[in-house]
Amino acid sequence: MEFAFSDEQEMIRASAESFLADVSDSAAVRAAMASEHGYNRELWQRLCGEMYWPAIHIPEEYGGLGLGYVELAILLEQMGRRLLCSPFFATACLATPALLLAGSERQKADWLPRIAEGSITGTLAFTSANRWDAETVQATALAEGEGFVLNGTLNYVLDGHSADLLIVAARTPGSTGEAGVSLFALAADSVGIERHALPTMDQTRRQARLQLNNVYLGADCLMGELGTAWPQLERILQLACIGLAAEQTGGAQQVLDLSVAYMQERQQFGRPIASFQALKHRAADMMLQVECARSAAYYAACVAQELLDPAGDAQVTTELPLAAALAKAQCSEAFFHCAAESIQLHGGVGFTWEYDPHLYFKRARATESFLGAPALHRERIAVALLDEQPLGEQP
Repeated sequence: MEFAFSDEQEMIRASAESFLADVSDSAAVRAAMASEHGYNRELWQRLCGEMYWPAIHIPEEYGGLGLGYVELAILLEQMGRRLLCSPFFATACLATPALLLAGSERQKADWLPRIAEGSITGTLAFTSANRWDAETVQATALAEGEGFVLNGTLNYVLDGHSADLLIVAARTPGSTGEAGVSLFALAADSVGIERHALPTMDQTRRQARLQLNNVYLGADCLMGELGTAWPQLERILQLACIGLAAEQTGGAQQVLDLSVAYMQERQQFGRPIASFQALKHRAADMMLQVECARSAAYYAACVAQELLDPAGDAQVTTELPLAAALAKAQCSEAFFHCAAESIQLHGGVGFTWEYDPHLYFKRARATESFLGAPALHRERIAVALLDEQPLGEQP
């Protein structure tokens, strides 16, 4: 695989870096954190209408730009650097892949053009407990007449309080494990849905709890066949892990840059503290973590691109579970390490509200556990290697 950016990809990176530096500085992030929806709606419309970012990996036949997952990872890395407050991750890394992998042609034609133009946002709601496997799907879907009735509680739904489209995972009553899981695409204002924003440590990204109370859906809301959606949901979560890893890489890079800039300005004993050998070593360790994270994230993005490409190499796509687990584990630990080190290198002001390292520290801790902690993903890698088979397949 070629890891050097093409001219087009470098242009995407440079334009994203420049744009986000202007619109998502520290003051803008703090203002968005305190807003009702957790993001600036005018800025979101600029992302959609001027930059066309939600459309970047949507196929052209659905109004998108038809680019790949590497281009998406480039945007996510820059968003992670600037802690962009927006529903982009929930929409582009959860709802859009769900439609691409599990949606019917009618569902794709209905929802994807609206996502591409920015008229709606979306998210994925699947977990009822603090777990990230098939057992965590506990909402139920009972066939009734020509449709289905959904009941249950869904937690940790990114931007679930404001999303227009919900991709909901539910299971047939009485089923367990990977059997009986189904996906449904429905409007968030459907009768019977209660949405409650949750207080979270990371104020730059909102989460919600959804309560489904006898939500009746027509048969056209079902994605794929009833009770057989776990393989698709598993792939969706793997793609989300890769997107989150790219975002974490950007955050790790930014806290390194902030720390180096501060050390060059801070004077002690008549010279910048950046000249002290011990602090140079710590900064060098941070840089090593960032580079390893970037390699893992973009390798996984290349594998994901093969999965979403209709002409992709099937042999390459079998690497997706392993690549996603590796990227999530490596990038989660790198981001948290760099964020914690940044607070230490800033000294006494590192914990203060006026300086930004604490914002990155909170994002690092929140994203470390979301979609599974590093230990969980390392366990999956170990199991796959011991079984000598692609991760996600049963022996």
